[in-house]
Amino acid sequence: MLFSLIESLERLDIVLASASPRRFELLKQIGLDFKVVPSNLEEDMEGKSSFEELAKQNAKAKGLCVAERYPESLVISADTVVAYARQILGKPSNENEAYEMLKLLSGKTHQVYTGIGLFLKKYDGLKLDAVCTNVTFRNLSEEEILAYINTGEPFDKAGGYGIQGQGALLVERIDGCYYNVVGFPLAKFYLMLNEFLNHYII
Repeated sequence: MLFSLIESLERLDIVLASASPRRFELLKQIGLDFKVVPSNLEEDMEGKSSFEELAKQNAKAKGLCVAERYPESLVISADTVVAYARQILGKPSNENEAYEMLKLLSGKTHQVYTGIGLFLKKYDGLKLDAVCTNVTFRNLSEEEILAYINTGEPFDKAGGYGIQGQGALLVERIDGCYYNVVGFPLAKFYLMLNEFLNHYII
């Protein structure tokens, strides 16, 4: 974590309202000390005006759920939506679903949206934002798709791939934040956090 925020963060109990191992690793990577308290809320996948709004509202719901239980803590929440051609691509539940997703994305550009929420219940503090990254797959052969499915990587990841693992071999290019595709856009988080703490703490 950059030095300008360390002093403020050391005075706060920080809670990550997510069970995602990728988000855990990314926040540890930047030096954040926190505990994990998943919201266990079912994500809403419809009824919003845009995928960006959907990611933000899911992040808000998760964060508010945990912030009610930890009003003195800085609560961090997030939600990631992978979409192609107005279709949301969740986590495949079996090999057939994984195959259909990867076949659909082959040679095409899709979007990854992550909504981020920051909460300090005791101050009625709430900040929401979202990031979108365009991800382009190269053309994948049948053999490559099946081989990737056999790695087991697709099954706990929205869109059926993990860019931080062997799924990196499927991606031709990205336009936007790489860490957003992993699951948590660190640069946007830092900017949000700096503004949030200056408003409510410093």
